[in-house]
Amino acid sequence: MTEKMIDLQQVTWQKEGKRIIKNVTWEVHKGEHWVLLGLNGSGKTSLLKIITGYIWPMHGTVSVFGRRFGQTNLQNVRKKIGLMSPHIEEQFLHRSNDTVLDIVLSGKHASIGIYETIHDEDIERAEQLLHQLHIGTLKEREFCTLSQGEKRKVMLARALMPKPALLILDEPCTGLDLLAKEELLDSIEQMAKEEDGPTLLYVTHHIEEIVPSITHAMLIASGETAAQGRKKEVLTESTLEKTFHLPISLEWENERPWIRVKPQVPHS
Repeated sequence: MTEKMIDLQQVTWQKEGKRIIKNVTWEVHKGEHWVLLGLNGSGKTSLLKIITGYIWPMHGTVSVFGRRFGQTNLQNVRKKIGLMSPHIEEQFLHRSNDTVLDIVLSGKHASIGIYETIHDEDIERAEQLLHQLHIGTLKEREFCTLSQGEKRKVMLARALMPKPALLILDEPCTGLDLLAKEELLDSIEQMAKEEDGPTLLYVTHHIEEIVPSITHAMLIASGETAAQGRKKEVLTESTLEKTFHLPISLEWENERPWIRVKPQVPHS
């Protein structure tokens, strides 16, 4: 049996008397790459905060890397999680003096800015990551001068800096144009193919962003699991229609799913 990276059992969480996450059970094993799909407000971000220990469920149990929350040091768990999210990127936009290399190096300790001693091997790893993402020539540039696509690649390198066991990509393509999106998705696909790479958790509401290396999918609707399992078993027209509340046609091309909304027949 492969190692469990994430193990949620009957997890429920509420805010201001409203249940946001409802009785979710979910297991992610080493070697799997998951996409978490759902509409805005469906509970995706709340589920991420539960997995990273920033909010605590009312009911159920949470274990990450085999460590049960409430019985382990959460800081030690978080050190093994890489996180890329719009919220983190926003915190760097007002730091006009930070270079690309500075931002990638800050990922080692998940800090906004550098407050720990930087070693030669840290700089070497940061430069290697930038090279892998084809932005090595930008290392001395100020972050605020980059294009949106370049910024996302820098944030991906930052998330990879601590050699995480679990990498969470929270809507990484938001705001990117078509070219920048496909370049970032290609970088993610190449990373996911690496044998010693992290387990990937990709969060989105855009089905076409699901790259071939994603193996599993979970659909979440109104805080509940709508479906979960191997991606081609889960991503069907019927399950997607229930999740997105629209009539949908689905096609697979080059191991990526593509959808379109079926035209509505007007009522006579």
